[in-house]
Amino acid sequence: MSSTSAKKAPVIIIDLQTNMFDGRIEPPLHEADLLTDRARKVIDWARRDGRAIAFVRHDGPKGDPLAPGEPGWPVWPALGQRDDEPTFAKSVRDAFSNPELGKWIESQGAPEVVILGAQTDFCIAGTVEGAMAAGLKVTVVSDAHSTLDQPQENAAAIIRRYNAQFARAGANLVTSEALTGSLWPHRV
Repeated sequence: MSSTSAKKAPVIIIDLQTNMFDGRIEPPLHEADLLTDRARKVIDWARRDGRAIAFVRHDGPKGDPLAPGEPGWPVWPALGQRDDEPTFAKSVRDAFSNPELGKWIESQGAPEVVILGAQTDFCIAGTVEGAMAAGLKVTVVSDAHSTLDQPQENAAAIIRRYNAQFARAGANLVTSEALTGSLWPHRV
């Protein structure tokens, strides 16, 4: 951060829910195991660094694998969410559609956020846009968001394309290794 009195950017983990990983109803996200490892690395780093962490959970409609109460709805247990790390619900792409998330971020006192999760081309893109519209600086962990293959484009290509779009829109892009290791010179 630019000031010693300013708080550190909180980490926002978008829609990393059981259905995205377990393969029971839908295929797992692209490189799901790597995504879990990278997300865990960022979560552990944030905890060591005294950063606030929030999880966002998509609430799908009745009958959807992400509907409240369905087996695929909970935050992926492998991420190790703690009781003091809040979960904010949403039912559209932009996590900022839930005003409680915005209030929580404001209470952290930092003018920026770190974003990772799923799906790149839906809720990550929508939340990056929402954060920027809210006047926040955004850092996207470029190798810790994922999606599914689409008929016209594979997941890896979608991720690359959206990373480029995020950068053009003004987001900082950083890998999980650079963010959590000695390679990270940025002030986030």
